[in-house]
Amino acid sequence: MNFTLATVTRSERGVKTRTLGKVPAVVYGAGGKSDSLALEPAEFLKLYKQAGGSSLIDLSVDGATVGKVLVQAVQHDPVSDRIIHVDFRRIDMNKAMTAPVTLRFVGEAPVIKSSGGTLVTTVATVEVKCLPKDLVSHIDVDLSPLVSYDVVIKVRDLKLPSGIEVVSPKADDLVTKAAPALTEEEIKAMEAAGTTAADLAKIEVAGEKEKAEAAAAAEAADGKAAPAAKTEDKKEEKKDEKKK
Repeated sequence: MNFTLATVTRSERGVKTRTLGKVPAVVYGAGGKSDSLALEPAEFLKLYKQAGGSSLIDLSVDGATVGKVLVQAVQHDPVSDRIIHVDFRRIDMNKAMTAPVTLRFVGEAPVIKSSGGTLVTTVATVEVKCLPKDLVSHIDVDLSPLVSYDVVIKVRDLKLPSGIEVVSPKADDLVTKAAPALTEEEIKAMEAAGTTAADLAKIEVAGEKEKAEAAAAAEAADGKAAPAAKTEDKKEEKKDEKKK
């Protein structure tokens, strides 16, 4: 699928661009200079939902196509979650590149279908190396080999499209496996362990409270004893003065 995005050259700062209803952006890489751009938020959001960060985009600036780019980074407002800035990376079509590619899990694990349980996934995205022409938007992970809970799918088991190499994570890293459902005994044991831990926490807190109260009482007692000692000292001083 081909993606095209129209932008315009930006001279004002990002804050000013946002007040005008545009999203500030920048494009860099492939030996070229960094250029400041502005784009329509609705148009970019629609494209980004389809292209993501692993699909090549034909970038147009001021009506002229300037080449292929990838979405390198997207910044969101922490409160409204609206897009406030976009980074594009220029791509040299003649040089190998790296990019993140999403894994798409296809089908159903036979052991889960027959015996129940859950699918455990530890890798959702892989970093690949390839020529730009070979880049794909996703890699399918077929779940049909999971015929028992002992079978696992690792990075090395992925069926990769031609021309693509996974550079991260490692080949022996787990991608997905089927896990059996917990038995009632295991659930009760977990609940009991959780209750016990909570009870121990209460006891520890209570113990700390008692220690604190005891320390406070001792401190108060010392405070009262000190003035009394001073009074006795004064009485002794008076007696000594009379003797003199």
